[in-house]
Amino acid sequence: MEKKQMRRVLIASLVGSSIEWFDYFLYGTVAALVFNQLFFVNEDPTIGLLLSYASFALAFFIRPFGGVIFSHIGDRIGRKKTLVLTLSLMGIATFGMGLLPTYQAVGIWAPILLITLRLVQGLGIGGEWGGALLLAVEYAPDEKRGLFGAIPQMGVTIGMLLGTIALSIMTLLPENAFMTWGWRVPFIISALLVIFGLWIRKGIDETPSFKKVQESGEVPKLPIIETLKNYWREVIIAVGAKVVETAPFYIFSTFVVSYATSNLGFSRTATLTAVMIATVITTILIPIMGNLSDKIGRKKLYIFGTIGMAIFAFPYFWMLQQKSVLLLMIATVIGLGIIWAPITAVLGTMFSEIFDAKIRYTGITLGYQIGAALAGGTAPLVATALLSKFNNSYVPVAIYIIFTAVLSLAAIWAVKDRSNQKLDESYNSKAM
Repeated sequence: MEKKQMRRVLIASLVGSSIEWFDYFLYGTVAALVFNQLFFVNEDPTIGLLLSYASFALAFFIRPFGGVIFSHIGDRIGRKKTLVLTLSLMGIATFGMGLLPTYQAVGIWAPILLITLRLVQGLGIGGEWGGALLLAVEYAPDEKRGLFGAIPQMGVTIGMLLGTIALSIMTLLPENAFMTWGWRVPFIISALLVIFGLWIRKGIDETPSFKKVQESGEVPKLPIIETLKNYWREVIIAVGAKVVETAPFYIFSTFVVSYATSNLGFSRTATLTAVMIATVITTILIPIMGNLSDKIGRKKLYIFGTIGMAIFAFPYFWMLQQKSVLLLMIATVIGLGIIWAPITAVLGTMFSEIFDAKIRYTGITLGYQIGAALAGGTAPLVATALLSKFNNSYVPVAIYIIFTAVLSLAAIWAVKDRSNQKLDESYNSKAM
């Protein structure tokens, strides 16, 4: 495959992933700063914040359904067509959020409309990740599969970075202007990113792995049934492995925004800046870690990051408690910027290597999205509830992070490292 086409494939997997996560993280941050006041209006501010976070969590529970729908299309019709659908769906929902009337204008219809668009957003991202990842991994030369698989993972942090930059600029506005119209601007601008993403994907062919499945006549009628019947162990492994990648991530990036500002007295700008710096560092490290996994193996890197996450849980909160902006920056950079990078860099490629090409889209999507639903969207909600129950003590939240690491280590223990095998042969030796 020529370099120009390869470059386009990598840009397509990265751009789509970046746009999806720009939209998604935008919601997560605005949920903490705006939606609890404009959409989920309640006399008790904590209840308003919890309702706002619940709407954030809601899309994570719809994601597996989006994953089932779009991975079915992806394993039946192809990766490329599916990616156009998921991107369009997500873009329409996010653009719509920027135009919504508030609770003060239309009462109960405001949160209902917001939640409806949030569910549409969740359906879109449910199918997007698997397609973007397989676009990169199934085109990759065997010796560079870890690097290629890490590229769409950069979309998570690039999208978050774009969202954070957009909101940081908007928070420079006077409070009244930000709360009235400033928060809406990034949602509306996202339409331009979607148009660019669709244009990039237009010139790409179907992946070699899917073409082989088509030629062999092995395209399954119901990929979900075949996956749950023959690959349920691999799905459980993937769900468990996802936990430590997703729960601490949302604590370091979303929960910290309300925790640091409301409980510890940090400014919104300082907190968002800390997250932004950490995001830049992890974006640089992800492809480096992906490349390293091609040399030393994915499982080793994943275990290294997971153990690091458990060790850092208590020091992270202790550093925040010192109420120093410098320590806030350092803690966020270590957790989100350095420790998280090897885990997320290898996760997608590792998932791809344990599933057969004919159900690969369905397999990786189920594992990833169920894991995200159970541990990701609920993480800010769980952390906020633990703080509320234990008199603002961070100890239960730190223990929760350690628990996610232990769970993921248990899940990954049975996986054989397939970094040195050809992709479409790797499924022949089962994960368990």
